[in-house]
Amino acid sequence: MAPVYRQDEDHAGVFRAARYSPTGAVPESLSGSLAQRAEDLRQGRIDHDRWRVEASNWAAYADSRYQACVDLRPVQRGGPGFRVGVKDTLDVAGFATRMGLRHYRHYPPRTAPVLSGLPVSSVVSKLVTTEINIGRGHGCVNPYFPHLDPAGSSTGCAVAVAAGITDVAIGTDSVGSVRLPAAACGVVGLRLTHDPLHFATGFRSSSLLDAPGIVARTAEDLDWVWRQGWFGSAGPTSSARSSIRVGVVAEVLENWRSPEVVRAQDLVMRALTAGGHQLRTVRLDEIWRWRGSVFQLCARHAWDRCRTWPKRVTGSFGEPTRLALESGAAVTDERLAEIEAAVRRTRAAVPAIFDDQDVDLWLLPAGPRPPRNIHTTSAPVSTIPDPDDLDDPRLTGYASVASLAGLPAITFPVVYDETLDAPIEMQAVGRPHSEPVLIDFARRMFRLLEGPVFRLGAVPPAPVADPRVAR
Repeated sequence: MAPVYRQDEDHAGVFRAARYSPTGAVPESLSGSLAQRAEDLRQGRIDHDRWRVEASNWAAYADSRYQACVDLRPVQRGGPGFRVGVKDTLDVAGFATRMGLRHYRHYPPRTAPVLSGLPVSSVVSKLVTTEINIGRGHGCVNPYFPHLDPAGSSTGCAVAVAAGITDVAIGTDSVGSVRLPAAACGVVGLRLTHDPLHFATGFRSSSLLDAPGIVARTAEDLDWVWRQGWFGSAGPTSSARSSIRVGVVAEVLENWRSPEVVRAQDLVMRALTAGGHQLRTVRLDEIWRWRGSVFQLCARHAWDRCRTWPKRVTGSFGEPTRLALESGAAVTDERLAEIEAAVRRTRAAVPAIFDDQDVDLWLLPAGPRPPRNIHTTSAPVSTIPDPDDLDDPRLTGYASVASLAGLPAITFPVVYDETLDAPIEMQAVGRPHSEPVLIDFARRMFRLLEGPVFRLGAVPPAPVADPRVAR
């Protein structure tokens, strides 16, 4: 039975008998947008004490069902009216960092720089991750689509937000670790521009690939989060331009995609055209050719890091983690230098590539197929593809494009596929530090397609047949 909190809990976080108990339905005070909740709390239309009790009760109840947290705490009295969860590889002072390991605990003296802008009292949980970011098992349940695997090392982030355990989650994204779980759970995931200074503390899978990621339930909530300035760049995300120049990636169109993904991408392209936006086909060339190599880079960097750890820790790794690390050990120093040189060369060329293409962002699916159905399709044992398979998008996906180039990217739901009972998400990749453009794009797509938004206890909307242009 999940713990149930009351208003008169002590400050040590010890709780007594319940005054309010969860009913199985998300409380109304947690269901609206973050912007509306902030305004309602400010105006006194929502009682803060009542809200924090309802929020704490629901989080405990939902986590008992969906298993997103490794440490869950109640909302603090006097704290802000929103709840943040943090992936368990990022250091937060006052919380243990476990990195997805059973036999490891680290108690950091300070919080990771990327989180330094957050209100301290907003962090209520550390969230499940796979072993050192490259393992396979997570134990979470996809809240809205329990038959779909919310795979990726930031699994707990996507599950916590989808379940209403937290309003926002902060994870890390090396090769899609935030974006792909968000896509599987029908929520929004944003990878930020790569900056090694974000991770001065905590575990890094790869200093060249790791970037912070934000998960929110909708693009509107993500817009509200971004405007708070927690990540050093407060300001509006709406664009003064009436149209966005969208580059449709030619290599994606030339490779295999499932029929569901093809239909969803076609729907988005028709909606953009109907909405007056500019579409043109672009080629990624060297970025596309090198995208699969980031799996080798991630595995080798993780292997290098783990060689400094005690054997009592590394000896407890599960088979998927061991296989991924063995893949990293097989990457020679010469191959490592070759990949790292390609990463730096590509990133230096990116601004000119966007200028030459005359586009604001690249459009491509979150992946070539819908999220994996755990009842019908087995997962590969290792998260690192074989070297011979690095050019196959069916095995490497599309998230690695942004990872290689160090670019911001966003995944967002565009349609609900009734036959598969699954969300189909698209992805946009932008110029360095163009996160506001990507958020604005996701918001526009929601208006053009009129959703979808998935909520616990709600009936999924019917599939969208034709694009609807917002007035």
